Amino acid sequence: MIVYLTLTAAVLSLVLLIKKNTVNNAYDGSLFIHRGMTRQDAINVFTLSLIFLGLFGVSALRLNVGNDYGTYVEHMHVIFSNTYVKICKEHRIFEGLWYLIDPGKDFPTEPGFNYLAYFVFRLSGFDNYVLIFAIFAFFTVLFFMKGMWRQSKWFAVSFAMFMFLGYYFQSMSTVRNYLAYAIALYSIEYVIKKDWPRFIFAVAVGALFHRSLLVILVFYFIASVEWKRWIYVVGGAFCVSCLFLNKVYMEIALRLYPTYEGTEYEESMSMIKALWAQKYNVLLCMLVLAASIYMYNSAIKGNRENMFYFHCNIMAFALYIFGSFLPMLSRIGYYLTITHILFVPALLMSVKDERRRKIITAFVLVGCFMYFVIFMRSYAGAPGTRLFPYKTILFDEMPPTLSERGY
Repeated sequence: MIVYLTLTAAVLSLVLLIKKNTVNNAYDGSLFIHRGMTRQDAINVFTLSLIFLGLFGVSALRLNVGNDYGTYVEHMHVIFSNTYVKICKEHRIFEGLWYLIDPGKDFPTEPGFNYLAYFVFRLSGFDNYVLIFAIFAFFTVLFFMKGMWRQSKWFAVSFAMFMFLGYYFQSMSTVRNYLAYAIALYSIEYVIKKDWPRFIFAVAVGALFHRSLLVILVFYFIASVEWKRWIYVVGGAFCVSCLFLNKVYMEIALRLYPTYEGTEYEESMSMIKALWAQKYNVLLCMLVLAASIYMYNSAIKGNRENMFYFHCNIMAFALYIFGSFLPMLSRIGYYLTITHILFVPALLMSVKDERRRKIITAFVLVGCFMYFVIFMRSYAGAPGTRLFPYKTILFDEMPPTLSERGY
């Protein structure tokens, strides 16, 4: 735990040095040096680089840390072995490529992941899974940070929520899923600007690594349009239909998360039990909903960006209430709740009274920190997350995988 606490304290201290758009808006928020850069802008670039290297380094240098680390190591080995044998030894090109695209239902990973595993192993000459995890860590942290930097109205608060609410730490447990979340956050800018070609392209590329990203083509489009009365009626009807068509919706969800098929997670749990399992997500949605309704006229009405976040929060809240039968509920819901790290700072910045804004911000950060403490004490070391103990390739070795043990 000492590694995570030290990292969190270090990056949050560094983020206090960052100030955006300091002099006459000379700096446009990019991370590249150009004519017109001020001293503060140079500090921003240097500080953001240090933060990125810290987050990337801890994630990239980990070994057997995360719930799916060992599973991915085994998957990548089988993907490479099956394809290598068919292509290089048996010269069965087409069958070998089919192994690369679809390694079998036991390993329902997407083509992008399969190709990455094969070519990295092929170029390295050995099962270089450490490099693959480092590649995922690089792009996950990059898209999260760029998404927050380019879009957040208050970067420091967004980044603090990113760390305290566990998004960074859980990215070391479900690597493909969190790469998809990072791309989803980054792509919101295209939705707000109605740049649909770039949005669709970003989703298409991300879906090569996790197909669940495709849901934002629907979610984010619905959230971006103006909600007339008939949309609320249709949305309400859809929520009610979840009570009767849960098997149909379960089949659709299993296509996005095929690893749940045939497991005990496929069975629906009671609504009360499901809501309790999602209590923190439900509570967060309720608090954000209450705040946004209270500040609707002053902060949301007429603001396309905040209205998008507001709609995302409503859909997330409805999903957690009426979609409780879905075993992968939290993973789907994160595509909507990830907007909180942009929405909450936007609401805070809309508070005109500076003293009042500081008090409310303090309450928000204290609440996020309390969740961070609960996460570290109760969930980070649990089997479903398994972030403890932290091990690194510098001092530890990977335990034998199933293939290496021979059974």
